[in-house]
Amino acid sequence: MISLPVSSLLDDRDYQLELESLSKPRIGSKKILIPQVQKPGLALTGYTANLQPGRIQVLGNSEIHFLKNLKPANASVVLRKICRRDIACFVVTNRNQPPAVLEKEAARGRIPLLRTSLTTGIFIQRITRFLEDRLTETTIAHGVLTDVFGVGILLLGKSGIGKSECGLELVMKGHRLVADDVVNIRKKAPSSLYGFGSELIKYHMEIRGLGIINIKDLFGVTSVRDQKLIELVIEIVEWNPRQEYERLGIDQQTHEILGVQIPFIRLPVRPGRSLTTVIEVAARNHLLKLKGFYSAKEFQAKLTRQLLWGEKEKSRTRELTR
Repeated sequence: MISLPVSSLLDDRDYQLELESLSKPRIGSKKILIPQVQKPGLALTGYTANLQPGRIQVLGNSEIHFLKNLKPANASVVLRKICRRDIACFVVTNRNQPPAVLEKEAARGRIPLLRTSLTTGIFIQRITRFLEDRLTETTIAHGVLTDVFGVGILLLGKSGIGKSECGLELVMKGHRLVADDVVNIRKKAPSSLYGFGSELIKYHMEIRGLGIINIKDLFGVTSVRDQKLIELVIEIVEWNPRQEYERLGIDQQTHEILGVQIPFIRLPVRPGRSLTTVIEVAARNHLLKLKGFYSAKEFQAKLTRQLLWGEKEKSRTRELTR
């Protein structure tokens, strides 16, 4: 199970969570396990069945006001019960001052207590984006990720097959590079895969015989993008005359990444074949399929109708000649 230390919330600079720790003397080693936050709601009345371990509990104006109006003994009982659910942490919004009983029971249960100056709504939006990025499955693919006619295409193949050269030619045709060589892939619920390049080699490509080039500097900002939804996987392979390759395209093959099945095409390489043109056609064909148009299936249906019509004509001719 993917987890995230609560202390990482304080280290964030990208999402501007504006958090500070109210825990003394330190925040502890609690882990966040669930990418959605929760407001305690009924839990403050003693019903804690819906509280999930490893989840952040957000206390806004209403929750803080409710706790301050409870008798300290009652508030202590309720908060102690909440802390036993092994929640990740408490976050107090609107820079509210938490009641003393909350600080006491959080310390007793070793639950981190944090505070932000953000309003509850804004904080929940930002923390949700933060958690979705950090608490999702990731992997790395060695290939080239490009945006061709709006379709995210991941090019795979063994080293030296020509993936980068193919990606470069696509850029020169007006398409966009996302990542070369090392493609980081993140899964987003429920079944979407997004690819992006690492910060170190972003916008760069390695072309054998030429070296490292910067696509953004050479072709401008419109030739690159930071991330892209992966919709099609194309594997470039060496041409083998003994190998059977797809001729009709009726049966859609898939390639699995992080448990997600992505449409898959295997393209053989041989002299005189323009791979980039084939890839562009593959992207256009994929867009047609998304709209419900399947050229191969339509051709098969047309051929079947023609064959059936031919059989009927033969039967009719036999009947007339008897």
